[in-house]
Amino acid sequence: MSTTERAVPPMSADERDTLAGWLDFYRDTVAAKCHGLDEEQLRTASVPPSPLTPLGLLQHLAEVERNWFRRVLLGEDVPPLYDSPSSTGEHSGGFDLTADVTGEQALATWQQEVERAVEACAGRDPGSRVPFGDGEVTLRWICVHMIGEYARHAGHADLLRERIDGATGV
Repeated sequence: MSTTERAVPPMSADERDTLAGWLDFYRDTVAAKCHGLDEEQLRTASVPPSPLTPLGLLQHLAEVERNWFRRVLLGEDVPPLYDSPSSTGEHSGGFDLTADVTGEQALATWQQEVERAVEACAGRDPGSRVPFGDGEVTLRWICVHMIGEYARHAGHADLLRERIDGATGV
């Protein structure tokens, strides 16, 4: 995993740059929490009884990026990246690990989805609307939802990392 530096979100910017700044900040936080972990550590569920792992978080966040920015915002018909339905038929959200996906592969896939999301948002007004369900959703709503998603999972990654090797901060 490569080193990640976090830029402080702009304190005096327009709405689009503020939303993008906070989303990038939390993306970088999750990447930093995974930086330096080897394959075994990325697969470690270190906060029992939770099965959550750093690798599962990366996979999940790639799925979430794909869902909101490609399926919803762009209207693309793209399949799940990590399709592993549970016994109830529910999609796992990407959290489940398989032997054939490495940490390096998951990181590259997540980075590709982030790049696609950044491209999808470039130049769009945060108030722009797209069809969603029986109504519409704005890019603003998607970005705020994603900031919350990343902030929550950055906290999870922080706990996982501290239990794996004692690293704190970032």
